[in-house]
Amino acid sequence: MSHAPALFVHRSRRGAELVLLLLALAVGIGAYAAVGLGVEGHVPADIVGYGGWLAGLVLVAHVAIRLVAPYADPVLLPVVAALNGLGLAVIHRIDLAESSSLAPRQLFWMSLGVGLFVATLVALRDHRTLQRFTYTSGLAAVALLLLPMLPGLGKSVNGARIWIQVGSLTFQPGEVAKVLLVVSFAGYLVLHRDALALAGRRFLLIDLPRGRDLGPILAMWLVSMLVLLSQRDLGSGLLFFGLFLVMLFVATERPGWLVVGGLLFVSGVLATYLLSGTVGFLAHVRNRFEIWLDPMPYFDRSPGSGQLVEGLFGMAWGGLVGRGFGEGAPYRVPFAESDFIVAAIGEELGLTAVMAVILLYALIVERGLRTALISRDNFGKLMATGLAVSLALQVFVVVGGVTKLIPLTGLTTPFLSYGGSSLVANWVIVALLLRISDHARRPLPDLSVDDVDEQATQVVRMS
Repeated sequence: MSHAPALFVHRSRRGAELVLLLLALAVGIGAYAAVGLGVEGHVPADIVGYGGWLAGLVLVAHVAIRLVAPYADPVLLPVVAALNGLGLAVIHRIDLAESSSLAPRQLFWMSLGVGLFVATLVALRDHRTLQRFTYTSGLAAVALLLLPMLPGLGKSVNGARIWIQVGSLTFQPGEVAKVLLVVSFAGYLVLHRDALALAGRRFLLIDLPRGRDLGPILAMWLVSMLVLLSQRDLGSGLLFFGLFLVMLFVATERPGWLVVGGLLFVSGVLATYLLSGTVGFLAHVRNRFEIWLDPMPYFDRSPGSGQLVEGLFGMAWGGLVGRGFGEGAPYRVPFAESDFIVAAIGEELGLTAVMAVILLYALIVERGLRTALISRDNFGKLMATGLAVSLALQVFVVVGGVTKLIPLTGLTTPFLSYGGSSLVANWVIVALLLRISDHARRPLPDLSVDDVDEQATQVVRMS
């Protein structure tokens, strides 16, 4: 008996995505109800309206994927929805303690983010068209990074000048710049990867790059140092330079770039720290390092370590399972809804919840890197890698600062922290990852057609 060969069936997995979305909604709406029960003793009166709006946003995003990106990754959207819902609940808990109304504003920013998420999927049917804007994206990103330095436009928050203010609206241009930088880096490295992959001298079993090829990494190092010096924020400089360095390593597969880049960044940060003792405008950088090394002597000073110390005490008080919503005091930490929302989660939900949140971020990064692995074009591989790494670096910088692993920065925790520019930009990042994954997982066109039209364009499959 002869058996026909089994055919591989491409499955869109949209049903699995819908089931995971229901679990994500249970996390977000359940946390919102738990905040009301823990703080006020009853379920919030607006739970139906809030839950309906949150579910509507998530379902709109799901329907958009089902219609225009049916083969996209089924895990990314549910994980993002769970993080965003949990962040809204924690912000609402801080609102109840401080009589503020940040959670409704965050829900508005989420609505705008989902709107741009859908618009990105509908307007961008092929991610490879972004390669045309390689240099345009790079120039736009540099312009955005320079905006906070302009007098009258830039705004300092906790000593870091990474914001711009127009009227009552504040905006963090670095959040948009990181997306544009990924597009620019991916397009540039696709064109020049062969030259950059050539090895130079060998040192300690590592092939170092050639001296003539150091121009791009030196230029990006200068930009990151300019951000560090002018905006007085270590996290932004580390994010942008680290993003370029990882993408350069992935494109060339040369560990020598990591060695050169690491030495450049460490030497730049060390020089900045040493100069901060004599250069007045760098005093904030030195203050951040001294607080990181020994926070207790700076507790009552301004600028001091009160934010860091209160956050550490709160997480220690929370322990393994937390105090429970309403039983802790996360409002004691300045800017707990933005910079230190991880500390607020650790205090009231415990180390277990913090580890779960980090695992959710790791899952986003893993799905992004998986998309890069299966992508059929080099531009898509590098772009998916850059988008995933940008989220990973930002989470590392923020959580590392809150837990005293590295000096504090002014960056926000993706999808959790309060902040419109961050939330909207990260929703666009997820849309781009889904677009690339849809292109990678979509079945190839059938080229084994017998009746080929002689007038049609001939398609040749290269193996």
